[in-house]
Amino acid sequence: METLDFKAFALNGELDLNKLAASLGITKHYRWEEPMLLNPVTLTPVEDTEKEHLVVYLYYFGGIVFVNCSEEIISSLFGKLAKISDLFRNSLQLRYKDDYALKQGESEKTVITNDYAVMPALDQVFVDIVCFVIAKSVALDQIENRMDSVLDEVEELIEKLRSGKLGITDEKLAKLASSILTFKYASISYIMVLDKPEITWDHPEANRLYKTMANLFELSQRFQEIQHKSDTLKDVLDVVTGLSHAQRSTRLEWIIIILIFVEILMSLFWKH
Repeated sequence: METLDFKAFALNGELDLNKLAASLGITKHYRWEEPMLLNPVTLTPVEDTEKEHLVVYLYYFGGIVFVNCSEEIISSLFGKLAKISDLFRNSLQLRYKDDYALKQGESEKTVITNDYAVMPALDQVFVDIVCFVIAKSVALDQIENRMDSVLDEVEELIEKLRSGKLGITDEKLAKLASSILTFKYASISYIMVLDKPEITWDHPEANRLYKTMANLFELSQRFQEIQHKSDTLKDVLDVVTGLSHAQRSTRLEWIIIILIFVEILMSLFWKH
């Protein structure tokens, strides 16, 4: 039984494929939804993946998937690309990763699980779909984890509000707003969770594989949960921003009142 092994990682940010291509001497222009396929050893474009034993898929949203690559090859590629982009540095510290396997079965029976899929043939379209799904899954892992960290920070802020204290500087408020807006942008603009690969519209078996894997990895549900959490965070941010502005306005009003009072006292003093 022939098997293809997949190792997916989430980089810490969006990957500009066209900028990376230019650095590698590749003239092809990549569309937003199109992955870059490279030979991980030579860093040259892969045109026909069926003739390649080793392939790496790179996506705009920061997902990267290695097909049949050893740990040494993966480490070597990160080392080479680290000289081009900071996103590839500290590869040993990448927390968001996943493994998957695609196997060719001995019968027409199809089996799709969280860890592997057995298909009648190892068609290229199946490889593309597996890479696409697990790349999106690890990218979602990263957003979910970062969002939970911000939720913890907001929870501490809410506890302060309960005691009648705002306790947040303009700088911290701006950073919080940036984090929340980043989540909404990342989940909606470049994770493309709800987008299906074009091939699935004309390939029933590919469509089945995609839909089953998307359900197993709960892509749609996780996407909706991220949207819900980001909306909740934005609501909290709006309240805190309003309170901060009200607090600043009250402080300015008191300063004006004090200045007027001082001016009156000075006028009375000079008259006497």
